[in-house]
Amino acid sequence: MTSSNPPEMSDQSRSILSVLERMSVLLSEAGVDPHPDAELLLAHVLGESRGRVQVLALMGTELTEPQHDAALELAATRAERIPLQHLTGKAAFRRLELEVGPGVFVPRPETEIVTQFALDALAAAADPHPIAVDLCTGSGAIALSLAHELPTAEVWAVEKSREAHAWAERNVDTYGDGRVHLMLGDAAEARTLLDPLAGRVHVLVSNPPYVPSGMVPREPEVRDHDPELALYSGADGLDLIRVISVVARDLVTSGGTLVLEHAELQGSAIRRILSADGWRATATHQDLTMRDRVTTAVR
Repeated sequence: MTSSNPPEMSDQSRSILSVLERMSVLLSEAGVDPHPDAELLLAHVLGESRGRVQVLALMGTELTEPQHDAALELAATRAERIPLQHLTGKAAFRRLELEVGPGVFVPRPETEIVTQFALDALAAAADPHPIAVDLCTGSGAIALSLAHELPTAEVWAVEKSREAHAWAERNVDTYGDGRVHLMLGDAAEARTLLDPLAGRVHVLVSNPPYVPSGMVPREPEVRDHDPELALYSGADGLDLIRVISVVARDLVTSGGTLVLEHAELQGSAIRRILSADGWRATATHQDLTMRDRVTTAVR
């Protein structure tokens, strides 16, 4: 769907409420849930929060013609199934607003649960300055959340993709507080990259690629715009998790925790992999939608 120059509109038709309704129609017709996308796109145009847009709509506030045109243009572009976050350049994650765009995996709400498991384990460490490692950090969402929410923690984040690393670098500059150390490299090389941390890491967490190579996601936003490097990992989707299990075994301290995100049906296979590699107390946990999402293990 493309957007042409919109016809002349009356002042009344430029009210925020009216424009949101027309944006919602554009999105709905394209199979996009308009809530909260329409409000977030308009908030981006206005440089306001979503909550402020809702207030302005109730007040009957009208848009200028450029604001009106920009809002409908963005809605038409979103209707082409361009990710919302690529249009706004932002992704909300826990307490942070991260910079994202083409070349980096857009962080998902389910990863917030993964982060909570890692955060709880890190906070429980006996060391006053616990150490965490985030492999396949992408935008830096998990690593930065750990450091932001546990100010005593030191966090190392590793990312293989140069494009994703560049986005993570921006976010580390904003939120890293000098305690998030970003490295460019393959998770398979993490044992060498992080050699000074061998046997000292209290929590190693990862949201690795875990989609089987033959299972192409249905959602255009994922299939066409998330980097393949962040999605696919061999025939069963577990190739990199097998690598991480071995790498983490050398990095994590005795009693430390491994936290892995994965697809709903992969929990039992991952537990078998971890147990075979010597991890203890393997357990799979559900996300807020009651789907198996994260597996933990103890060194």
